[in-house]
Amino acid sequence: MDGTPACDAVELRVHGVSGVTAERILDHPIVVRVAGDTHAGFFRPRPGSGVAGGATPGVTVEAYHWGSLTAGAAVRSASMLLLLPFMLGNLAIWLRPPGQDRWGLLGVLCRLLAGTLTATFVLAIVGVTLDLIGWQCVPYPGCRASRPYLAWLYTLPSGPRLALLALVPLLALRVVWAIGVRSARAFEGFGPSSAQPPAPGQTEGLKDAGFWHDERTIGWLRQVHVALGVGTLNVSLLAGISPGGVGVSGHIVQFVAAVGLLVFCVVLLCLPVPATTARTRRLLRSVWTATAGVSVLCLGSAALAGAAPSGSGKLPGYEGAAAGVVAAQGVLLVVLTVVTYARQRTAGAHARHFLRGLGTPIMAASAVSVGAAFTATLVYRTADALDHGDIPDPIRPNASSLGPLEPPVAYWWAALAGLTALLVGAAAASATLLLSRQRRRRLAARVVERDYPNAPAQEQNRLRLVRETIARSRFTEELGPVLIAFLVIASLGLVTVALDLIGIGPTQLAARLGGHGGAPAVVAAYVTDAGVWVISLLVICLMVLGFRAYRSSQTRRVVAVLWDLGTFWPRTVHPFAPPSYAARTVPELAKRVTGLAARGPVILSGHSHGSVLAAATILQLPPSVLSRVSLLTYGSPLRRTYARLYPAYLGPQTLCDLGERIGWRWRNLWRDTDPISGPIFPGASDAPPSCADPAADDVDLRLRDPRSLTIDPADTVPPPLERHWPYHTQAAYQAAVRELTDRSR
Repeated sequence: MDGTPACDAVELRVHGVSGVTAERILDHPIVVRVAGDTHAGFFRPRPGSGVAGGATPGVTVEAYHWGSLTAGAAVRSASMLLLLPFMLGNLAIWLRPPGQDRWGLLGVLCRLLAGTLTATFVLAIVGVTLDLIGWQCVPYPGCRASRPYLAWLYTLPSGPRLALLALVPLLALRVVWAIGVRSARAFEGFGPSSAQPPAPGQTEGLKDAGFWHDERTIGWLRQVHVALGVGTLNVSLLAGISPGGVGVSGHIVQFVAAVGLLVFCVVLLCLPVPATTARTRRLLRSVWTATAGVSVLCLGSAALAGAAPSGSGKLPGYEGAAAGVVAAQGVLLVVLTVVTYARQRTAGAHARHFLRGLGTPIMAASAVSVGAAFTATLVYRTADALDHGDIPDPIRPNASSLGPLEPPVAYWWAALAGLTALLVGAAAASATLLLSRQRRRRLAARVVERDYPNAPAQEQNRLRLVRETIARSRFTEELGPVLIAFLVIASLGLVTVALDLIGIGPTQLAARLGGHGGAPAVVAAYVTDAGVWVISLLVICLMVLGFRAYRSSQTRRVVAVLWDLGTFWPRTVHPFAPPSYAARTVPELAKRVTGLAARGPVILSGHSHGSVLAAATILQLPPSVLSRVSLLTYGSPLRRTYARLYPAYLGPQTLCDLGERIGWRWRNLWRDTDPISGPIFPGASDAPPSCADPAADDVDLRLRDPRSLTIDPADTVPPPLERHWPYHTQAAYQAAVRELTDRSR
């Protein structure tokens, strides 16, 4: 059907991030799809139009184009950027250290932290609608002046007004849910329906049949998070209304029921996904019944509360709820750091991983920081608009006719901490770049001296360019201290949790220490405002980038890089994260390779991130197919990045197992000038004992870049610096394909 003769070898190329076209993968202008669909498909040059670029004689070249899964429908919507904190929260668990996760503690902590992200999202919408608009702005003539879209709310009693505005957070929850599941439809039907999904935080590897099948896990977590968000709204609504209309006892019963729903959701997050479908349905039915019942009671109580007093300060209970969530996030980050560090110390002396093994708490802190930035931007910009451009503080209070429109104190501290983290991160990156420059240059000089020992004197400028390129390509290894500094700043920010709980903000603290209206209070006010504006500008720029993705395919590809790297792993922590494209690409590649291997040898060729997909595919192949499959990787971050960031899933032991599964029919091409690639098995001193097979030493093949410093007599310019692309134009690539094909026969 696809034109492949029996016993003919096939080179199946898999591209990396940013959604490159099938024409570029094949290096051919005319291609035709032979399998797959518009989301992800397999392409070949049109018959009669020539062969693919870099093709080896006797080998049919095919390309797998999966970029539309991220660079297409998913990234076209700017609303996908709202899911960034959830994506980072889901990514945290996959950076855990290797070894057994005793009692699944890391998974529980990551799921609880993900639950606080959902609560933060709901509280942000509650702060805008119930607090700033319904409670603080509408009762004051100066705030609702020239705003007819708010003036009509003044005619409603405060209880029905809050009940009506509570529908907005419910709608926001529904929108986020819809965004999270919309793109998943393109992935349906590619996972093994009978396989059980791995429990979050467990030690299942990439070779387990159900690893990429996360449908049941996501369905379970989605219901729990929706109930958690609705429960957060219910508690905020009940705290803001008086008990009139239903009686004090009725109000207490409803409040206990709302808090009980939250506790029930927290308990469910601590438990593993139910083992059977029947039990899952029973528990979900209980969750839905409890959520619907408590929500109806709370909305009814608010609608019957009548004209409760409002406008006196902030919405009752909202300040404490925001500070409580910040405190919970701080405690969880501390515990997560301690548990991860303890796990890393027991991993063994040879397991010295990137970021000291603290990748999980660093990524979790990033999720919390981005969520706080989104929340502070939404609440502060709304308060700024309602205040006609003036955000109040103890130094610049509002007039009595306008009302005390103030966000929670927790958001003031978040703004100040965000500015501090930004400055410290920039300073750490600059210091790391400067301090490592000489060491990177010395390493680059040794490489250049080895590759070009007799360079002509007239080529010194070009030699210097090559040396600087190699030195710059080594900077990715130096990012560890920057991220560690970020975690330290995030941890130091926990000192403000105690101040959050008692309602003291930066300006209040400065006023108490330096006297009301003194210089410290004024400086604190301006610094806090600057922090809010810096965070707001960053978030607004992110939104502008997402909007441009609607119109520009180039911008869409740039944004797609973020999703390609962040949505590779299944969603086992936060259900509102963007869906994992690997849930389709890996099973689909495994199915295609299995079909092609029945006709002849298959060389699975992966460039950059495509090599990670190729490795995951081979780990999913049945043993009967492996004897006719080989692996060719180039520009690959497998060892340099993935084995260091994800040691529990793509660590050295997994890479050794990968080589053994295919009989070490594996070649890896890399360049010193490539900032992404590197050797898979860098040396015996770096390899774990289980990878002592001598065949591992033959996997890596370093390519000199540029190929020569001097101009070829038949050319007009010297050979270019190729860095990360292309690889298929070099003779070493065709030689590797020919060798792997012969060995697979």
